Amino acid sequence: MSLRNILVAFNGSDGAIAALRHATALARENGAHVTALLAHARHEAVDSHAAWVPPKAREIIARASADLLAQAEARFVEIRESLDLGERLHFLRAKGRVDAVLAECARSFDLLVVGQDPGDTVDEHVALHPDRIALLSGRPVLIVSRDHAPGTRQRDIAIAWDGSRASARALSDSLHLLIADEEVSVLTVGERELPRPVSDVLEHLARHGIAARHQALPGAHGVARALLDHCASENPGLLVMGAYEHSKFREDFLGGVTAPVLREIRIPVLLSH
Repeated sequence: MSLRNILVAFNGSDGAIAALRHATALARENGAHVTALLAHARHEAVDSHAAWVPPKAREIIARASADLLAQAEARFVEIRESLDLGERLHFLRAKGRVDAVLAECARSFDLLVVGQDPGDTVDEHVALHPDRIALLSGRPVLIVSRDHAPGTRQRDIAIAWDGSRASARALSDSLHLLIADEEVSVLTVGERELPRPVSDVLEHLARHGIAARHQALPGAHGVARALLDHCASENPGLLVMGAYEHSKFREDFLGGVTAPVLREIRIPVLLSH
């Protein structure tokens, strides 16, 4: 593996705690550094800088925002010692649009790790969207499910493959995480004709020392459901997939593969675009 520099999106939520624990477990295996980044945006019902807002109201808004960030940082401090990473564990704050800040910062890291959080449990001005960050950053994003045990490594890895540019990028990014004694399944869904034979992918992995097999999944209920059902029944240690081969607008408007998988999955997902 060549993981040496890992970024964690940390907003103090339970999902962020799971992500941080998983990232530090990876770091201990690889001698890597981990940076927990608390990205935060202004989140106000009104513009507190407007001239008509009384000074006392501005003070209350500012204090509420500062308290929220302080609580998130306090959660990091509480668990820092238990993560056993010493001077290789760092904490930063950065202000701006959360997804954009994380995407920009991630470009100078090997991997961004985020937690899986239902949107209604995290305050809006520290909320993040892993799919958008993968789209913007050019870096792989590892999404860790809320109930994933830190440091758990199962030997079966699933790679979703459709021959697209995004799936090729995800495959390449996953080579940082694969090791030779793991069992790797290359998953295709339905009867769609691929631009190149799956055997090309298997040969590519073999030349990296990874023994992989092809597994064709039925596609009657759609790609997302096929992947989710496979992961529920086989319980691999990691699902690797590409994100948004078409536009983000079309994904949001018509539905797609990425959103339902990230919403329902209970194993880590490596997402790349």
